[in-house]
Amino acid sequence: MTDIRVLVVEDEPLLAEAHSAYTERVPGFTVVGVAHTARAAMAALRANDGGDVDLVLLDFRLPDLHGLDVCRALRAAGSSVDVLAVTSARDLAVVRTAVSLGVTHYLLKPFTFAAFRDKLERYADYRAQALADGEVAAQHDVDRMFATLRGTAGHSLPKGLDAQTLNRVRAALAGGTGAQVGLSATEVSALTGISRVTARRYLEYLVTIDRVVRSPRYGTPGRPEVEYRPR
Repeated sequence: MTDIRVLVVEDEPLLAEAHSAYTERVPGFTVVGVAHTARAAMAALRANDGGDVDLVLLDFRLPDLHGLDVCRALRAAGSSVDVLAVTSARDLAVVRTAVSLGVTHYLLKPFTFAAFRDKLERYADYRAQALADGEVAAQHDVDRMFATLRGTAGHSLPKGLDAQTLNRVRAALAGGTGAQVGLSATEVSALTGISRVTARRYLEYLVTIDRVVRSPRYGTPGRPEVEYRPR
């Protein structure tokens, strides 16, 4: 699984550093550049036709150009790069325009790391579904994609599961080997420090909400072991 490449666009150096650090803490994301002005952001996105960037974390209140104008310029140039607005702009007209310009998410400052992480994880889930080969089988597949991206509360966790442990399990699966060939409950247990039974409960929950694929692992003595891979 290739990391999602992120360009951070923020005029305040300390905030740009914080947003970059937050991004790097979320498994599956890598910061490939930081820009403090709209001009610098556009230059970075023009390089290789924007092919080196998958997602832009875009502040709207930039010193040389409004973030919405950056979005307009990107779309006029034919760029399909995804944009997550990270801004203090609360004007509903700005929000409506952002939606019309294809802004994927809108995150108001100030925010917690948990809120930031939730936006990135939802985006990653949506992107994985959107980039899959083939066609959607039915309307519910399209609905699920939009729910993944736009939902605000997400799936409520069953009794006995907690978000922090769930994130540890997902981070273990997102690691290099796990992303490529899958991990068993025993391997997830070793990586996270939780029991094998607990690891399996979290893994099965991820299967039920379509975040993880379960498959048998052959080549070992006895019954095939079950392994789990992120979608």
